[in-house]
Amino acid sequence: MKKDSQQNGRRDFLKKSALLAAAGLASGSILTGVASAKNIPGEILPANTEGKFSLPALPYAYDALEPHIDKTTMEIHHTKHHQAYVNNLNKACEEGKIDASLDDIIKNISKYPMAVRNNGGGHWNHSFFWKLMKANGGGAPSGKVAEAINGSFGSFDEMKNKFNDAAKSRFGSGWAWLIDKNGKLEIGSTPNQDNPLMDISDLKGKPILSVDVWEHAYYLKYQNKRADYVTAWWNLVNWEEVAKNL
Repeated sequence: MKKDSQQNGRRDFLKKSALLAAAGLASGSILTGVASAKNIPGEILPANTEGKFSLPALPYAYDALEPHIDKTTMEIHHTKHHQAYVNNLNKACEEGKIDASLDDIIKNISKYPMAVRNNGGGHWNHSFFWKLMKANGGGAPSGKVAEAINGSFGSFDEMKNKFNDAAKSRFGSGWAWLIDKNGKLEIGSTPNQDNPLMDISDLKGKPILSVDVWEHAYYLKYQNKRADYVTAWWNLVNWEEVAKNL
């Protein structure tokens, strides 16, 4: 009986180990460490200590954006999806002997292979996106942001409607953007991990605001209801950060 118990315990241990390994492979790598659940701003993350690019810490806790974005989604999105883009970008740059800043890579993306485009875009887009949200955000913009929006769209409500349409109508995975193009604000979307700074993009301009509409950004809470996620997301917008971008 004791022998059977030991064998059963060993089988359970091996099964759990295999599941953990599979989860790591699915995300692009097996993490040697992840951000803590609280993820204190400025905290040094033990994951991805090698390579040119690294995972930025979030400026808030994983549960800070609830109820609009749940803690589990934020933790997986940050430590699995974004971390995988960072790891794979480092790998692609090492293999291609690429020594350039992330901004230079993005702006000249046509010179690089698809692995750099996908993972470089994923790293840039997510790093930009995290800062656009905060607890107790939302409301209406003021100051120069409000003036720019009113001047380009007539009203904040009209801008929101156009932005929501861009987010909801993006087929498959991608991003919706508010951009500054030659001093006038425009709205559009990009597929996959492309962004308006890329020289291959049909939507070109300076990113001001964006929302991630990949399913991994919302599926745990909203399932297939992307429109509900986008509507809730407006409660998190960090207009101070948007003003900095403008």
